[in-house]
Amino acid sequence: MRMLRLVAILVTLLLSTPTFAARCGGDFNTFVAAMSQEAAAAGISQGVISQAFAGVTQDPAVLSFDRRQRGTFNKTFEQYVSTRVGPGRINGGKAMMQRHAALLARIEQRFGVPKEIVVAIWGLESDFGKGDIGKMPVIRTLTTMAHDCRRTELFQGELLAALKIIQRGDLPQRDLIGAYAGEIGQTQFLPSSYIKYGVDFDGNGHVDLRHSIPDVLASTANLLRTAGFKGGQPYGEGTANFEAMREWNRATIYRKTIGYFADRLAGR
Repeated sequence: MRMLRLVAILVTLLLSTPTFAARCGGDFNTFVAAMSQEAAAAGISQGVISQAFAGVTQDPAVLSFDRRQRGTFNKTFEQYVSTRVGPGRINGGKAMMQRHAALLARIEQRFGVPKEIVVAIWGLESDFGKGDIGKMPVIRTLTTMAHDCRRTELFQGELLAALKIIQRGDLPQRDLIGAYAGEIGQTQFLPSSYIKYGVDFDGNGHVDLRHSIPDVLASTANLLRTAGFKGGQPYGEGTANFEAMREWNRATIYRKTIGYFADRLAGR
């Protein structure tokens, strides 16, 4: 599912990602040296660069996983939603809405995104932070994918964004752990989205999308708000809000699942 979400936003990212000088393929260490130069040119400190790339090696498992993905849903909406939104997850979502009622009210007031939508995404992406949010070292993952020539510009951009996360002090490298395409945290932000939409909502000076529930939920709402989501408006298929959710996931079936889950959380 995470890879499906990645594939769904590749076109947007490819159009917005600048061309980098590092040449993909060939000797991996030569590529890492070129990326180090690109990182320095992007304002990343030498200390961060040296620490991040120290001893980095390719990860064959990442490439193998990536090549197995098809990027399409092969189920009907009814089949898919039945595997993702059952009674247990609905009850879990309602419990989370009660537990974090004050926080969600503040987020909804500030960003205009219904709490049910935010909690639905949280539940689908990581089972409200209790599920698998990835165990892969993000720098190694992204360096491996950037070296691969199929989508090098995309992943070179994500690699630089990951280095910026470290440099900003949002997460130390030991905590920069994610999924097979470098997605980070409880709602699975790619590093570029982490930089673009991340919000320090707990006020500690850092955007922590792995451990801070206020940051996780506020950043998710901020992404949708920035994409044009309007509170108080419908979000079903064919609406402007449904279109705004394309920034989260371009797949229609996934956005319909978000809306279905949100409706269940709202008692509809």
